[in-house]
Amino acid sequence: MGIETLTFGCRLNTLESEVMRTGASKAGLDGAVLVNTCAVTGEAVRQARQAIRKAKRENPAVKIIVTGCAAQIDPETFATMPEVDLVLGNQEKLHTESYAELDFALADEATVRVNDIMSVKATAGHLVEGMDGRARAFVEIQNGCDHRCTFCVIPYGRGNSRSVPMGAVTEQIRKLVENGYREVVLTGVDITSYGADLPATPSLGKLVRSILKNVPELARLRLSSIDSIEVDEALMRAIAEEERLMPHLHLSLQSGDDMILKRMKRRHSRADSIGFAREIRRNRPDVIFGADLIAGFPTETEEMFENSLRIIDECGLTHLHVFPFSMRPGTPAARMPQLDRALVKERAARLRDKGARAYSAHLAAEHGALRHILVEREGQGRTEHFTLAEFSGGAPGEILAARVTGRTTRSLLATPLAEAA
Repeated sequence: MGIETLTFGCRLNTLESEVMRTGASKAGLDGAVLVNTCAVTGEAVRQARQAIRKAKRENPAVKIIVTGCAAQIDPETFATMPEVDLVLGNQEKLHTESYAELDFALADEATVRVNDIMSVKATAGHLVEGMDGRARAFVEIQNGCDHRCTFCVIPYGRGNSRSVPMGAVTEQIRKLVENGYREVVLTGVDITSYGADLPATPSLGKLVRSILKNVPELARLRLSSIDSIEVDEALMRAIAEEERLMPHLHLSLQSGDDMILKRMKRRHSRADSIGFAREIRRNRPDVIFGADLIAGFPTETEEMFENSLRIIDECGLTHLHVFPFSMRPGTPAARMPQLDRALVKERAARLRDKGARAYSAHLAAEHGALRHILVEREGQGRTEHFTLAEFSGGAPGEILAARVTGRTTRSLLATPLAEAA
């Protein structure tokens, strides 16, 4: 029957699902569904529970193993589900032995193996050979978070920040390039905090420079979400000078209003975000920004919300991830005065509409541009700016030079040149 993985949430979970699949296969596990959950929002938890019920309904004989941040934070929620056989913590899910010698037949209820994630002091690179069905590969450089934003439960699912040594990261990327990957994404929970726990405290910028120097065969390096207030001078220089570092940066902004940022316990101001975007564009004019924004945070007034709308233009944001505020039990934000849910949803819709118009303007501005597209599947891929593009031909993993000739509502239309890049 094989092993199926159901992954929710971030790119780090996507990578870890591949590690889980590999470990379970080595352990000889068969006929199982591995559910890797997310805890960022209540909706993510609901979707995971729904997927678990569906998997069992479609195949009553299947064994279901649940893990990820939601399982780490609240294992009993999943252990009490009759469909679930085993609940693993975020640390346990990465070890082959967690999947070995599992006698499901003897268990009347789910087994729970979840440790204290705050006791985990180190992390290691996961040496996967590739990413199933994906043209680009993700490499974990860091896990956990030392910050305590008032809306966020992720530190309690991931633990404190810990970094993968530079040599291990470089070796993993070298192996992936040898296996044919042209693009690698550096991922983690808070990657701009990279290196603070390592000897000599190397920064993210130093890591990026080292990778590009020591793996010259790597065509494209990409960063996942970054916290602009933590960006070091070496990374600023790398963004400006390294053509193989892709000109698409996704910023963890969350809000465009200073009072809401303070109540979120963020460490940047509105002016910091605008200044960062301006400085990056001065050094690399072709850069494109994405961002996370939360709508309807407790106490948010219409004026405060308008500041979030305006920051889309003031930072020149193109790729938006908009989240209606989701109250997570036990967080400080859960004790703040809440907004009406209808208002929260309405503000999220307005942010998404503004983001859609910004994205449409970006598509229009690309007409006639020469772009290099990483083919994700035949006829579809992503440009350097992570913009979706459609074209004829191409095999997954190739990078095609193409001229942008048009657009749809969601993607560019491009014509490949005679020679691939």
